[in-house]
Amino acid sequence: MSKYLSFESDRLYIRPTTEEDAALILAIFTAPKAIRFIGDRNLHSEEDARAYIRNRTLTQMRKLGYANYTLVLKSTGQKVGVCGLYSREDMPLVDLGYALLPTTEGHGYIRESATRIMQAAKEDFGQQKLSAVTSPDNHESIKVLQALGFVHKGQCNVAGYEGASEYFEVEL
Repeated sequence: MSKYLSFESDRLYIRPTTEEDAALILAIFTAPKAIRFIGDRNLHSEEDARAYIRNRTLTQMRKLGYANYTLVLKSTGQKVGVCGLYSREDMPLVDLGYALLPTTEGHGYIRESATRIMQAAKEDFGQQKLSAVTSPDNHESIKVLQALGFVHKGQCNVAGYEGASEYFEVEL
């Protein structure tokens, strides 16, 4: 059993991402939409995805107690995506991020998981505000952020992303 917190929502188990989720991470981050809006993470195999999880997700989880969470359907056990809290050196606030398998979009899993992760950010991790960034062309993500209560604050540049990103904040 993990020493890190897991969460639940109506339809989802929300648990820390581990190396066992490498196939999911590979599928999500090699999808054309993810490459377009999140960027190419240079993942070409499950081993690349395991290294990505070890070097980024698990390192932050050990340091801060939170990072990326895998979204698992309660009804079937299917992994459908990820949602998490990210500490970025060039960002003033902890950042909310999310991504789904293309085949699982449009079912409200992001809003549901993000709402629960935002609650955990405040109640379990002591955050008062969160930020979020997205591509100016990612209209679906912008709508989700606005529905979650995030307020657009302008544009910013984020390390690892090409061009300016839309920057949002929310008070928890």
